[in-house]
Amino acid sequence: MRRLARIVALPLACALGSCGSGASTDPATAISPEDRALGAEQHAALLNEFGGEYGGGTARYVRDTGERIAAAAGLQGQCTFTLVNSAVVNAFAVPGCYIYVTRGLVAVVTSEAELASVLGHELGHIVGRHAQRQQSSSIWRQLGVIAVAVTGSERLTRLANQAAQYFGLRYSRTQEYAADDLAVRYLQSAGYDVFAAADMLTALQRQESFMARLQRADGARSLPEWALSHPLTERRIARARETAVETGLADDALPENEAPYFAAVDGLLFGDDPEQGFVIGSRFAHPVMRISFEAPAGFSLANSPRAIRLTGPNGISGEFGGSPLPPGGLGRYAEALAAHVVGDAPADITDLSEVLVNGLPAIILQVRIAVRDGAVPLAMAVYDGGDGQAYHFIIASPPADGSAQAIARLFASFRRLSPDEAAALRPRVIRTVRVGPGDTPATLAARTIDPAPGPLVALLNGLDQRPLRAGSPAKIVTFADRPNAAAP
Repeated sequence: MRRLARIVALPLACALGSCGSGASTDPATAISPEDRALGAEQHAALLNEFGGEYGGGTARYVRDTGERIAAAAGLQGQCTFTLVNSAVVNAFAVPGCYIYVTRGLVAVVTSEAELASVLGHELGHIVGRHAQRQQSSSIWRQLGVIAVAVTGSERLTRLANQAAQYFGLRYSRTQEYAADDLAVRYLQSAGYDVFAAADMLTALQRQESFMARLQRADGARSLPEWALSHPLTERRIARARETAVETGLADDALPENEAPYFAAVDGLLFGDDPEQGFVIGSRFAHPVMRISFEAPAGFSLANSPRAIRLTGPNGISGEFGGSPLPPGGLGRYAEALAAHVVGDAPADITDLSEVLVNGLPAIILQVRIAVRDGAVPLAMAVYDGGDGQAYHFIIASPPADGSAQAIARLFASFRRLSPDEAAALRPRVIRTVRVGPGDTPATLAARTIDPAPGPLVALLNGLDQRPLRAGSPAKIVTFADRPNAAAP
């Protein structure tokens, strides 16, 4: 992904941890003309990077909920709320009051009030102008400046610092607390249950535990340290409850609006979009492009619109991507890719071989990039997909880490899918069902398409806090009606 200036992200990891300083909460000074111009300029580019806009009734519902909470924040008609076509559980704000929430996050909350609290939290960051105060201390800048100074390659920096690249700025703990407090205030003013902010944080904590469990089951690398360096999840939940108590309102004194929420998410695309391909454990498969590869044990994959990010043991990191095959063929593609990656850094190609990989022409390169205290090895593989497209891996690994065999297995796994294999890759959607008298979590899990249906049903319905009741709505996950149906 390209780095976008001054983007402020609230990833799940940040939502569960710290992020920074309180300040003015006057909505009249929250959005400057410069902020509005910046937000408008960045909007299309940001959507292009994060998966595009997801349309339809769910998107209208998010906008309507956002407008209601924005009015409570004193920003009526001044903000843009967008549902992003990404399975990642995330919400983020850009100066100018552009608020984004992913369909992954919309799927895991369990009421309109919880969704409103997410949007209210982001509005709290806007009102507090937290983005502007964190800009000078962004992780990207701290790591990127050092790495560029060492290697001379901003591209290599982006590979080595994916967390900073993807999630942008972090807020401080004080700023997160301030945004939490404002979210509770906005919930009260908008007429929502003030305890929904604590419920939302609990839902995000549930999702974090669910993902960690899946990673352990897949044998993938555990969550990176930067995602675990935000403690105080329990403290943030406790503070949100304390703030709600201070309003003097009892739990559920104001509505959570569960029914409209469950109606709005019925049919919402769940998991990967077939237009972006599917990550299935350690395997990536794209039903439209009809390509696939398998990552070695210990690697984890993360899907994004532009590339598949790979992380492996001992600091291995990289990406898989593609582009139209240029005039000059595969050799020209390899040459241009290597030049783009290395940039101005001193580098040598230590090995280059032209091979066939599962019947596809490929070029494998080994590059050594000179750094201050030695060299960084970079392995690259480019493939002619046979459909006018070229595909590539770029893998950076620490010197002498013994990863060569694993990387070779990764490169050798790239292949074309058969028509039957591609047709079997079907998108999934959320379906809202009415809980029957005999329904249990197990009966809902039996109707859910997922490798871990029981835990997924518990996650999506908050069954640790929201027991099943006959006649109430519940979410399950099924295949879409049409194979390979794209998002609205």
